[in-house]
Amino acid sequence: MTDGCRPCVLIWAVFLLSSVMGYRPVIIVHGILDGPRQFEILAKFINQSHPGTDVTTLALYDYTASLKPLWQQVDGFREAIRPIMESAEDGVHLICFSQGGLICRGVLATLPTHNVHSLIFLSSPLAGQYGDSCYLKKIFPKFIKSRLYHICYTTWGQRISICNYWNDPHQRERYLKSSIYLAPLNGEIVHANSTAWRDSFLHIQTLVLIGGQDDGVITPWESSIFGFYDSNETVVEMEKQDWYLRDAFGLKTLNSEGAVVKCVVPGVHHTSWHSNLTVYKNCFY
Repeated sequence: MTDGCRPCVLIWAVFLLSSVMGYRPVIIVHGILDGPRQFEILAKFINQSHPGTDVTTLALYDYTASLKPLWQQVDGFREAIRPIMESAEDGVHLICFSQGGLICRGVLATLPTHNVHSLIFLSSPLAGQYGDSCYLKKIFPKFIKSRLYHICYTTWGQRISICNYWNDPHQRERYLKSSIYLAPLNGEIVHANSTAWRDSFLHIQTLVLIGGQDDGVITPWESSIFGFYDSNETVVEMEKQDWYLRDAFGLKTLNSEGAVVKCVVPGVHHTSWHSNLTVYKNCFY
């Protein structure tokens, strides 16, 4: 065999191996004010490390359409994700970035059954958002965080995606009364679907939480690992949150089983998580 043929043989060997390995399909759900184009590098990383993997970045509610209410978006993403799951006998990996993490939670909660093996939340405001980020200024240029509840905690405000997870620690009663998305998902209020949603969450095999202190958008950044402010704006870690202690939606159970992995990476800005090779190697690969 000549040296010139060896690269071809190696390439074929890798593809044959990937076929035998049968890598699970990967589904990517984008965040607020972006779309599939922002995830081309991440898809490239995946296929370089696992050649032949079927990677689908869903082209739904892109860019400004991502501001539509989250339950509406959940309906669309669920119908796009369902056939991919049904065709994957061994399950799928689900990667959800920023606001997309909350959409994924809504999708899984409302699917009668699912086969998500690994659920990866990439810098998502899982416990809510309370901060004057650049995204907030684009959407509400005349409001600061301390006043935004006047909009978000109204029927009209809950029609805007960011208001569905706006969690003002100084307006706790208003939040619990008005939140139609995040509060029910986190089991902060009891509802008719609480048990079913919890059971669905517990079907996840591995839950990966990725975030970092230099994110610059998710506020507090610990929300990406289920931490959040108390009324003094002191961050309370995941394990001390009331809904965790009550195991309201199954997170405590998953954690006790060793199914929850926290991957905290410093020095990464919010828009760079999905194109950072170090993050991929340390948290995904």
